[in-house]
Amino acid sequence: MSRPDEILSKILRRALADITTPVISDDDIRSRVEYVCRQIGNWACTRLLMACLLAKIDRPDVGPRKPYTEIGESDAFSGRSYDEKYITRFVYENHLPLNLTTAFLTPAFRNLDRPLTTDLDLVGKPRQVYKATLQLLDDVYREKVTAEDLLTEVVRILLLMREEKQTRINTLLAGFSSEDMLPLSSEEIVNLIEQHLKCKNSSRLPVLIVAAAYNSVGEKLGERILPLHSHNAADEQTGSLGDVEVCLENDDHVVTVYEMKMKRVTIDDIDRALEKIASTTNSIHNYIFIATDVVSDEVKSYAAGCYERTGGTEIAVLDCIGFLRHFLHFFHRSRAKFSDSYQSLVLSEPDSAVSQPLKEAFLALRQAAEAD
Repeated sequence: MSRPDEILSKILRRALADITTPVISDDDIRSRVEYVCRQIGNWACTRLLMACLLAKIDRPDVGPRKPYTEIGESDAFSGRSYDEKYITRFVYENHLPLNLTTAFLTPAFRNLDRPLTTDLDLVGKPRQVYKATLQLLDDVYREKVTAEDLLTEVVRILLLMREEKQTRINTLLAGFSSEDMLPLSSEEIVNLIEQHLKCKNSSRLPVLIVAAAYNSVGEKLGERILPLHSHNAADEQTGSLGDVEVCLENDDHVVTVYEMKMKRVTIDDIDRALEKIASTTNSIHNYIFIATDVVSDEVKSYAAGCYERTGGTEIAVLDCIGFLRHFLHFFHRSRAKFSDSYQSLVLSEPDSAVSQPLKEAFLALRQAAEAD
């Protein structure tokens, strides 16, 4: 185990010893760190703070406000290296409510070559969380609080948030109807999912809808889906053909690809799909776009004309709710299994892909639908 990993393990043990008691006695500093950690719409500041504090503990000679080697000073360091190499794994292994991607790709923290001092005007929302983050780094620099105490307090609050989140989920799950009640009809499930799609920040949900569909009937079809990739990972990075890839049972060759679009599908989108199909040695049977917007006749016609061009790959553009409605009626006896699979996928997604409010929204909507 490397020294930074050992530091994080020690910090975790200290925070777990009593997560209800603050580590820091200074009211101003304590309220600032609480404010930064609980900004669920902006986790980059917390991750940056953790990376800088870890570096300061690991290398006491560095300046906590200088996480950029481009600064060119002896006490500067690579905050991104600490973030990607140590903080990412720590967040993942302990299921902390933070993004799994580095803070240093966030526009406000990207490509800087100067210290993160309190006079720096960082552009981001909410503006106050950036000011509070810079002030906390300054507090460490001026020795108003140690890096170890501050990092422990950050981890303690994140652990509290993790427990609070799970308690809310468990409370909602406990409110479901008994198993002997009539399951929701196909149309009621369609209405439930449609309401969920209308919630804010729902771009990941169409992927989970298709994945849940295959998970619920895969054995009957003799097909299975490959593990889903991260929500913000580009196809070029993962080497995947689309958002959901389907293989035949006992075969790793992709035969059906689903690509999700939270907007209108264009002819350019289809052309890019044709390039991906041409680049693979596998025989793709279907490349299907799932759209949440209107599908134009021009796009439908263009997609239909691709069959001969690809030598046997069909390209189709389907409306998301239309796809779901047809699936649920076609596999009517598997509708309850679909609902459970979708719920499981929603709850198991990291908060960066499906936010805690979006998870709670589905449980509340399903609870209300089943109560009715």
